Amino acid sequence: MDKVHVLIVNQAAFTCNLLTIVLRDEPDIKVVGSVTAVDEAIALADDCDIMLVDAELPNDGALTLSMQVGRKRPNTHVLITGVGKSPKTILKYIEAGASGYILKEFSVESLVEQIRAVPEGKVFADPEMVAQLIERLSELADACGNQENLQKGLEALSPREVEVLDLLSEGKSNAELASKLHIEVGTVKNHVHSILKKLGVANRRQAAKLYEQEQEES
Repeated sequence: MDKVHVLIVNQAAFTCNLLTIVLRDEPDIKVVGSVTAVDEAIALADDCDIMLVDAELPNDGALTLSMQVGRKRPNTHVLITGVGKSPKTILKYIEAGASGYILKEFSVESLVEQIRAVPEGKVFADPEMVAQLIERLSELADACGNQENLQKGLEALSPREVEVLDLLSEGKSNAELASKLHIEVGTVKNHVHSILKKLGVANRRQAAKLYEQEQEES
């Protein structure tokens, strides 16, 4: 039987010892070590299948591990332990890359069940959390779709339309745009209409805001 290798990341030695004692009697689970710091955990990431990471690590250590391990060690899973029943907090860890969480009021049975489930791609969530998780995932999917559409819209703009949009972001009026670009006001209006259509927005203010956000991110 292949064993699930577990690394315990907790700043309290007592908790590390307690978790080791709890898990060592499980025939399919092996505790490969325990560490107290983020850099130690990252150094040992390749030696384990699952990290049990204390939510109360200093300096947002649990969040840092969720992001770094998820990005650099995709075969290693992070389980955040000692989490309170806060949808916002739990979603923060999941979005950062954690594979799951274990509430403060956990039982030995639920801990072992989670450890066994994670390598199979399963994540357990409290019934009261499911709705929030689904809603947040839907929001993230919409955001990704909107960003993709925005990028396509910006790429579709002509050089002249980019000039117009850049000036729009400065709050210029149609008359000021026409004077600056040495074109007719009617031509400016046509450019603005085309920009709004390509970006999928209703007005010039929205177009300017999207353009500013894109400039900040690039």
